[in-house]
Amino acid sequence: MKFFVDSADVAEIKSLAGTGLMDGVTTNPSLIAKSGRKISEVIAEICALTEGPVSAEVTATDLDTMLREGRYLRDIAKNVAVKVPLTEAGLRACKALSDEGTKVNVTLCFSAPQALLAAKAGAAFISPFIGRLDDIGEDGIQLIRDVVTIYRNYNFGTEVLAASIRHPVHVLQCAKIGAHVATMPPAVIKALVKHPLTDRGLDQFTADWAKTGQSIL
Repeated sequence: MKFFVDSADVAEIKSLAGTGLMDGVTTNPSLIAKSGRKISEVIAEICALTEGPVSAEVTATDLDTMLREGRYLRDIAKNVAVKVPLTEAGLRACKALSDEGTKVNVTLCFSAPQALLAAKAGAAFISPFIGRLDDIGEDGIQLIRDVVTIYRNYNFGTEVLAASIRHPVHVLQCAKIGAHVATMPPAVIKALVKHPLTDRGLDQFTADWAKTGQSIL
């Protein structure tokens, strides 16, 4: 499973880039707004930190403007993946941009039939949202399971990019199902490292070693 960082905070992304745990980055208009910076500058800086895909999202809702924005964003760097919403215009934009050789991430997916349409439109990635479905009493993980099954049935090349991940259990569930990618905030990636027994064991090893009076170096 590939790990993408869901952030537009360049400093945070830079700190994770050296860990070997980051395979790409996803952004969205809300994250860009939170950064308080110009989108082209943020995307360019992020793209320089990773060789993996960096999702940059259009903000238009009509097809013509989506295409203009998508072409502008893809020209920022060679590893930009243009992100479009799962609407009729978004699917048309996905088809057009994909035909031009641009990687497209279709976002805001909340049903398996929507994901099927995105794959048929040539999407490189589909972003089904787990946490937002859980928030309204639906089963976000079941959506991931359904999409993975459908894509395997028909050998679609579209990668399932599990999004709206809230905690490490979501990551574990997606990995067991076979999602290709999990995109998550830096805090969730850092939480994957932690376990109380790891901390307890390390404390014990450190204390026992101190009693020996030795130094390895």
